[in-house]
Amino acid sequence: MENQALIKQLQATAVQLRCDVLEMIGVGKAGHWGGSASLAETMAVLYFHAMRVDRKNPKNPERDRFLLSKGHAALIQYAALCELGFFPREELQKVKSLHGLLQGHPDLTVPGIEAVTGSLGQGLSLGVGMALALRLDKSASRVYVVMGDGEQSEGQLWEAAMAAVNFKLDNLTAFLDWNKIQATGRTADVFAIPALDQKWKAFGWEVISIDGHDIGHILAAVDQAKAVKGKPTLVILDTVKGKGVSFAENTPAYHNGTFDEAKYAQAMAELEAQKAALEAEKEMI
Repeated sequence: MENQALIKQLQATAVQLRCDVLEMIGVGKAGHWGGSASLAETMAVLYFHAMRVDRKNPKNPERDRFLLSKGHAALIQYAALCELGFFPREELQKVKSLHGLLQGHPDLTVPGIEAVTGSLGQGLSLGVGMALALRLDKSASRVYVVMGDGEQSEGQLWEAAMAAVNFKLDNLTAFLDWNKIQATGRTADVFAIPALDQKWKAFGWEVISIDGHDIGHILAAVDQAKAVKGKPTLVILDTVKGKGVSFAENTPAYHNGTFDEAKYAQAMAELEAQKAALEAEKEMI
């Protein structure tokens, strides 16, 4: 029952994060809905259960480190940091504006952000460096890196993958958001990279493939990664681009799309209905 309660709580958190992302995008303004929405469950598990983070002391040396290599999905990270109290909620209304704290990609001016990211392929290299530094410091902290599937065509990423194995970085866990759509179309059509699980295994990584929207699966994968010794772990998240809003799911146009008033209202209504359904389920546990 306790585990079921945790799962329901994190499911509700994931829906709230999607609501926050939708609020940030608003009406008539382009925003990265698709790749933010596909990560909501993973962000809920990491930020609200698995990772050690401290809003009162964002630079606490004992914190876990999180890097969003696919930095264009910054809105979902901002949503998590906002819900945890890292910055005032009113900042959500000022995203990508000169008078706001939150810009289109993660920036070090935002409390809780570890690095400037968004130049695809570089996040894992940063994670390798941080994991090495933590090991030198004999720290128990862990490093978590989220990559996109379109990003897998970047050469630097694979150099980092080799380095992580060479240095036996078992304090490093990477997540691959396999939502199958990138900026200009379906990933398989733009730059096909088949058998991603086998490629990463061939590089020497522990590989776990799961349903990226199943909270129970994500919780188990995080625990399994912590138990792996002598090598890094990759969790491949089988996800749906734009998850949570019916007309945006699996739709390339919502990689960085715009909501008109009617679409925004429909999207928010769908998410609010999901929240209500989860609240009803929680009362039955």
